[in-house]
Amino acid sequence: MWDETTTTATADAPERAPAEVCPVTGRSLPPVRNWPALDLHGTDFDPVLAELMREGPLTRIKLPNGGGWAWLVTRYDDVRAVTNDPRFSRKLVADHDVTRLAPHFIPVDGAVGFEDPPDHTRLRRSVAPAFTTRGVERLRDSAREMLDELVAGILADGPPADLTERLLGPFPLAVVCELMGVPASDRPKMHEWTNLILSSAQGVERSQRAKEDMCSSFADLLAQPKDNADEDSVLGLLGTAIAHGEITASEAVGLSLLIQIGGEAVTNNAGNMLYLLLTRPELMERLRAEPAARPRAVDELLRYIPHRSAVGLSRIALQDVEVAGTVIAEGEAVYVSYLSANRDPEVFADPESLILDRSPNPHVAFGYGPHYCVGAMLARLESELLVDAFCDRFPGLRLAVPPEEVPFRRGALIRGPEALPVTW
Repeated sequence: MWDETTTTATADAPERAPAEVCPVTGRSLPPVRNWPALDLHGTDFDPVLAELMREGPLTRIKLPNGGGWAWLVTRYDDVRAVTNDPRFSRKLVADHDVTRLAPHFIPVDGAVGFEDPPDHTRLRRSVAPAFTTRGVERLRDSAREMLDELVAGILADGPPADLTERLLGPFPLAVVCELMGVPASDRPKMHEWTNLILSSAQGVERSQRAKEDMCSSFADLLAQPKDNADEDSVLGLLGTAIAHGEITASEAVGLSLLIQIGGEAVTNNAGNMLYLLLTRPELMERLRAEPAARPRAVDELLRYIPHRSAVGLSRIALQDVEVAGTVIAEGEAVYVSYLSANRDPEVFADPESLILDRSPNPHVAFGYGPHYCVGAMLARLESELLVDAFCDRFPGLRLAVPPEEVPFRRGALIRGPEALPVTW
């Protein structure tokens, strides 16, 4: 419960601020809740978010960085409504000092996540062929070959092994770099830069420098001539779009950065999935015995796992908009929580349970609306290949340490195990 007297936020008692009045309706506003940056272990649901969900469909939050407060939308239908409503702008966020989790601000020119239509549509169109069913399927065989090679190396060395280091890190990195058209020699530094950009642990300056270094690298790669073999890669598509005057070179760099760092999410999501399966061995045994059940199980794991810390990117109201009976005034910031939407009991029966054959399962793990994750099909493909490898290639796979000793990332915007020591 909320502590009326506390002045310091804790995981189960965020700070209670004085009541305010809505300038539009004159109604009392819900108090601002201080949402601290929590380094949570394992796949447990964020206790602050759980409290906010119980308090109501709309609450107000203050995160550790940035200024002011923002609305938080937690229920499934409201989350989908806000994310699909053109009256909420991503582009305006760049002009507002919005309260946020990260100490640094990631957007660069061409950052598709911070654009509104029609520019958002134009930018996504330039790389869309790489993410169609055909484009993703083009990668299936090469992705499986890269995975097989990594698994073979792990098995040859024998147990124990850190699967984050040996598999969950290298595999998604190799796939997204293959998709991008990044040379193999550049992949280690892409991985290092991504970790720095997505972490607050190393400080603002190192994150900013990593972003600048990655942008400079992509600018160089885009400037290099491409042969016919590169035409289907993201960099090839962007080069063509630049040549046709459809996007600028700086927009192409910004798009490249967002797609590259987005590929890192698979490392953490797959790590969370495997940690869940290893700490619930009955689920792993079922997936070993029933390969046909795996695609639906991957969807349920995607619904259930904690994809990130706190919330992601905000929006700014372009006009007064009523959401769940409350007016969000023009100029106010709003966040949606896909994590809470995926636990909405009005949509998902017994949402706190992991039900591998859940159907239907309309989760929003990849977002919703115009900003639905462009790489969703690729991420699902990688997740399915990894689950197959966990179940079929490592007999008796289990944690090599007690579950509480598995280290999880600290100061990270995306949650996941920093290391996953296993044996088999």
